[in-house]
Amino acid sequence: MDKTRILLVEDNLSLGAMLGMELKRRGHAVEIAKSGAEAMTKLGAAEYDAVVTDLKLGDLDGLEVLKFAKSKHPRIEVLVMTGHGSIDTAVAAMRAGAFDYLTKPVEPEELNIVLDKAIEHSRLVHEVERLREEVKDKYSFDGIVFSGTPMRKVLDLVSKVAATEATVLIMGESGTGKELIARALHEKSPRRNGAFVAINCGALPEGLLESELFGHVRGAFTGAERNKRGLFEEANGGTLFLDEISETTPGLQVKLLRALQEGEIRRVGDNHPFKVSGRLLAATNKDLTKLVAEGKFREDLYYRLKVFPIELPALRERPEDILPLAEHFLRKAKKKLGGAAVKFSPAAADALRRYRWPGNVRELEHVIERVLIMASGASIAPGDLPPEMLPSAEAAKNDPRETLDDAEKRHILQAIEDCGGNQVAAAKRLGVARNTLWRKLKAYGIPAKKK
Repeated sequence: MDKTRILLVEDNLSLGAMLGMELKRRGHAVEIAKSGAEAMTKLGAAEYDAVVTDLKLGDLDGLEVLKFAKSKHPRIEVLVMTGHGSIDTAVAAMRAGAFDYLTKPVEPEELNIVLDKAIEHSRLVHEVERLREEVKDKYSFDGIVFSGTPMRKVLDLVSKVAATEATVLIMGESGTGKELIARALHEKSPRRNGAFVAINCGALPEGLLESELFGHVRGAFTGAERNKRGLFEEANGGTLFLDEISETTPGLQVKLLRALQEGEIRRVGDNHPFKVSGRLLAATNKDLTKLVAEGKFREDLYYRLKVFPIELPALRERPEDILPLAEHFLRKAKKKLGGAAVKFSPAAADALRRYRWPGNVRELEHVIERVLIMASGASIAPGDLPPEMLPSAEAAKNDPRETLDDAEKRHILQAIEDCGGNQVAAAKRLGVARNTLWRKLKAYGIPAKKK
């Protein structure tokens, strides 16, 4: 495996040499710049995986090095080192894009913990981008963010069926993105230049829904003062998407079946049928086989709709997509709401991954918008998330995805809770030095209270 390339910027020669030796001992390839100007020269000539820079340099402010590094290599992670009296400057560095800051005197163990997290974060970001590029040419689906296998399988099915005229039934829980998949089917089809017309069948009463779908003629009912084209006509040459098809009544289901079988419809109040040529897509968040067995949904319509079924996984079944989606929605919310640039702390990211997301992708989008409003600093902390997203210790114990680091973190947080939030007392209970506990809390993105 290639060594991680680190640029260490420190004008204190003895400190720079000591930290450089420690980083090399950990297996990194380290270059040391003894001034801000030298750092900029090196950044302009080569690529690095991370930069560790002092904020107080003899020739340039460390913020200038940070901003230059980000301008040359936007994805690079930068750690800043600052004295106790320069916390305001450290906050400014975080706002300018620093991954984290370290307070001098910097302890090698603390530097290694934070640097490892910065490199891992960078690796994950690069991996997500690589996967996006890998599927970009094959799928080219705007707005569908994913990195894992479950959604890749779904999009593979979409790619295969989109170019056909087959009726597609999209199944999945509420909020999984059924309309997004329907739009992708339309955009990848020969009908992409036609209209994409969507309607939620559960949003209208039967009479109004029938009129919306099939249209009506003048005088068909009270208030029908002129002829009206229905959505089947509007979708001629394009795609008609019927969301929540399970909410239709038996009477309307008969008319939908005729439209599918014969390719013709009849406006409400009209005796003359006419042909339509739109492709039909349908979606449901209910078990249609159960509804068929209960006599609430026509069996012949069910099989006519289910020519090509596509089932969308719940968000809890695609945990590898949670953070890429969260980052996507964070960028989207920032464009909408404005505000300073923020990012997820490791602890907040962990909470996002562990939450069950009963509302799926839609719930995630709404949570991220709320989080952007609530966040007060450059980093989104667990406290910025809704309370229900912070699981109990017992729930965490039973999580099969829990790692050794997760277990350690859970044990530490439980000790702090047992000590009424007193971190000094918690350190004694855990049998560790206070500095060790504070370093670990900082690595988890949790504020340390030194009292």
